[in-house]
Amino acid sequence: MQIIKLNSTDSTNSYLKRLMLERTLEDFSVVVANNQTNGRGQRGSVWLSDKGKNLTFSVLKINPSTGPRNQFMLNILVSLSIVKALESFNVPKLSIKWPNDILSDEFKISGVLIENLIKQSQIEYSVIGIGLNVNQLKFEGLTKVSSLKNIILLDLDKNELLTKIIEKLKIYFKLYSESGSGSLRREYESYLFRKDKYSTFSGHNNNLFTGIIRGVSVSGKLCVQTESFNKEFDLKELKLIY
Repeated sequence: MQIIKLNSTDSTNSYLKRLMLERTLEDFSVVVANNQTNGRGQRGSVWLSDKGKNLTFSVLKINPSTGPRNQFMLNILVSLSIVKALESFNVPKLSIKWPNDILSDEFKISGVLIENLIKQSQIEYSVIGIGLNVNQLKFEGLTKVSSLKNIILLDLDKNELLTKIIEKLKIYFKLYSESGSGSLRREYESYLFRKDKYSTFSGHNNNLFTGIIRGVSVSGKLCVQTESFNKEFDLKELKLIY
């Protein structure tokens, strides 16, 4: 496994994509940075991280075999890999907030940004960006964000965490190639945050409504049941308020 360590970069995803234009990289090549100056998250958000405190890295997956119509499987494989890695460090009450935020109790500790290059109806490669809050203690202005140190009250070795996450990624991609998506989808849904509980959502025109998360469709849409309808929502159509 090729690991490229940087002191600082704009974004590990961007750096990895630039590097691919310059040379051939191995499957599961990793770029990890001590500091990101322009880290990115879902919905165009910015990933903020104190220098040296957290784990910010990107992984190259060549020919992930999911296909463009089943891209959400990548979210499933990556989310489960992070959860299972963190379970080995005794992080409690882990869940996955759709599509791929990792929570401990109700606090976000990790986010994922996956970028795919699609050619001739196939995903040629995926760049998997992962941010994990490790030893940072304060998150100014953010009420639902925490870190592993705040939760388990221990300083954790970032290299050890990185190694474990990569190990789990390799395991889950192998499982998918050998057994398909069925059992993995069920495992993902078993960790789904607020599944089968009444929750409040913000929908079209920021209208609030109450519903129950029942699962995730094959295409990755969130399945929500209300008193008046059952509907599937994509990421741009819905926001979980709690």
